[in-house]
Amino acid sequence: MKKLKPSDSSVVIAQVMNPQDANPAGNVHGGVIMKLIDTSAGVVATRHSRSNVVTASIDRLDFHHPVYVGDLVFFKASINYVGKTSMEIGVRVESENLKTGEVRHTASAYLTFVALDEKGRPKEVPGLILKTSEEKRRFEQGKLRREVRLKEKQDKVDYFKK
Repeated sequence: MKKLKPSDSSVVIAQVMNPQDANPAGNVHGGVIMKLIDTSAGVVATRHSRSNVVTASIDRLDFHHPVYVGDLVFFKASINYVGKTSMEIGVRVESENLKTGEVRHTASAYLTFVALDEKGRPKEVPGLILKTSEEKRRFEQGKLRREVRLKEKQDKVDYFKK
């Protein structure tokens, strides 16, 4: 199976936030941002695996600044790590006030996707070609996060066996 560079599948999706995206306080719903994070990460996973994918987990989602109606929001998604059938995608969310030009780092998240074959079973994904120190760092950090996820999963299984 041919290995791919992270840049082969990375995407930037931009969307203006509209009134239907807002809560009563005038901020954009966190759920709207979450859906677009999942969508952008899913595009990366699909491009990398060239197959259907499913979201297996979202490790963490931290909101740093609110997003307002009228902001242009960028979802910058890139693959960090691949296992046999799974992929970790990092998404950085930035919002731009179109009137002032101010750009804020709004949120970040790590998502794990599993590639599926035509029968809906997990399928092997291509490896990564890592050239830059940044790509190597992201891969190693993704590998560590995967190990933590697997340990937490086993801890839950052990807990409920008691």
